[in-house]
Amino acid sequence: MSHLAPTGKWDARYLGPVPHDSSYYAKCMLGGVLACGITHAGITPLDVAKCNMQVNPAKYKGLTSGLATLLREEGQTGIWKGFGPTFVGYSLQGMFKYGLYEVFKDQYMNLAGEELSNKYKPAIWLAGSASAEVFADIALCPLEMTKVKIQTSPSGTFPTAFGAALAEMSKTKVETRYPFGSLVPLWSRQIPYTMAKFFFFEKIVQVFYTRVFTEPKESYAKTTQLGVTFASGYLAGVVCAIVSHPADSVVSLMGKPANKGKSIGTIASETGFAALATKGLGTRVLMIGTLTGFQWWIYDSFKASMGLGTTGGK
Repeated sequence: MSHLAPTGKWDARYLGPVPHDSSYYAKCMLGGVLACGITHAGITPLDVAKCNMQVNPAKYKGLTSGLATLLREEGQTGIWKGFGPTFVGYSLQGMFKYGLYEVFKDQYMNLAGEELSNKYKPAIWLAGSASAEVFADIALCPLEMTKVKIQTSPSGTFPTAFGAALAEMSKTKVETRYPFGSLVPLWSRQIPYTMAKFFFFEKIVQVFYTRVFTEPKESYAKTTQLGVTFASGYLAGVVCAIVSHPADSVVSLMGKPANKGKSIGTIASETGFAALATKGLGTRVLMIGTLTGFQWWIYDSFKASMGLGTTGGK
């Protein structure tokens, strides 16, 4: 396919197997909904354990013992707390994260022009993913705040049903800072995380197709391409977990009643950087690695099934 627009000018929207028109971006948005909504909701029990380990490390010492404690005290429902807001929140986040990444990447490449786009590809990946995440987090924030409150409130002190929890957050918004009180820590956790996630994913895919699978990408079977997608996603996820963990700990600690009204800086200095960077990290590396691998795999499987081709290349 020609890399030129119908006008005869070089255009980033014409670089792939199909032109990037509004229908392409809409399909990418739908792929993002599936990739993030399903995966995040599916690992709710891990998330409940992780949030409680960060907020109450004396009681929830590790992943297995934490899950055992939750099951013993609250039963099956205890480990699936926050499933509703997680599913809706991350579906919306995925829609903007992946869909807008494709939009911004094309826009920035066209602004830079052909020569600079090829020379500074990583800068375009970073700028595109950061821009998309700004909007993705605005959509996620009210639901993320509700999810953390459901998951970390002692049993019986806060409604666990989705509708009732949203209503309660709204009613107590002076103290919960709902709906956008956690937006700044969310941005500080998610923007570096997403930049790392997209940058390392694109970079690792590029390495696979330049060092390992050296024939043109299109000549490989879809299963091979999706295998590259999963491996690259998993490795990118491990890097992401480490990069964003301190900010993730702060987001969890903000939901703790003892920290009500405290600034982010106060919470961080009271806890100490070592604790912020390491508490619950092993669980999160496992969680985010698997999660990111599957997200990219679902997203690219959906794109491939729609005839849009997989993400990344040489």
